Amino acid sequence: MTGFSGFEINGASAADMELLRDWAAEEGWNPGDSDRYAFAVADPGGFLVGRLGGEPVACVSAVRYGAGFGFIGFYIARPAFRGQGYGSRLWKAALERLDGRLVGLDGVVAQQDNYRKSGFRSAWNNVRHEGVPRAGTAGAAVVPGVEIVDAATLPFGQLAAYDRRFFPAPRDAFLAAWIGLPGRTALAAVREGRVEGLGVVRPGSGASRIGPLYAAGPDIATALLLALAERAPGGAVAVDVPDAHPRAAALLGGLGLTPAFETARMYTGQEPDLDLTGMYGVTSLELG
Repeated sequence: MTGFSGFEINGASAADMELLRDWAAEEGWNPGDSDRYAFAVADPGGFLVGRLGGEPVACVSAVRYGAGFGFIGFYIARPAFRGQGYGSRLWKAALERLDGRLVGLDGVVAQQDNYRKSGFRSAWNNVRHEGVPRAGTAGAAVVPGVEIVDAATLPFGQLAAYDRRFFPAPRDAFLAAWIGLPGRTALAAVREGRVEGLGVVRPGSGASRIGPLYAAGPDIATALLLALAERAPGGAVAVDVPDAHPRAAALLGGLGLTPAFETARMYTGQEPDLDLTGMYGVTSLELG
């Protein structure tokens, strides 16, 4: 697609995905080190790069899920090229790619008014909590009747069905990659053969990222969080918690994690029916 004054918008290459990860880290977003590999699986054509004279200057993701949902993320214009219309052109291309779908995003709170001009409405805010969790009293992470297991040992269909409670569309290929990538740990909480919790920890440029963090209750969420933190170098973790679930924020605060960053979850239409009471941490601010 040709833009103006030598500006072109193309699909991202593998090399571009490496670059986009670096840009996000420079913005302070602390993406997971290997997240980009799962992102590419979710929708190979869902990442767009704006180039000026062949040089990448802006990016955005516009990922399609199923037949009716999409998610926008990774919206970055390089500092030297902001305010010149390149980002706006890329934004328009992203919306066009997701035309006709319900679209979600996690945007910087200060940009909410700009997103509203494109038809987005606020649903909740995600507040990143960071720190080294305190284990508390001995045995606090033991939940009677619940076993914490390697998620890879469970039938994948169980995990995919559980994930659907917390996300508006099927995303099996993405989820399989997200759980199985090297260097990360995925744990599930199981009670009598039922999945009652799921969490993934992966290294990032700062604190290790945890997401998703799903649980049937705060005791299971605590057990998963502490078990995942044990797999994090140095023990420091970051979890993006919906403020629509205040008990989740209270739980993380009680474990010693403190607010560090905030984004606005917004949708173009009616907010999807998700199990927010079981969502203690969203999967990814970039892809939902």
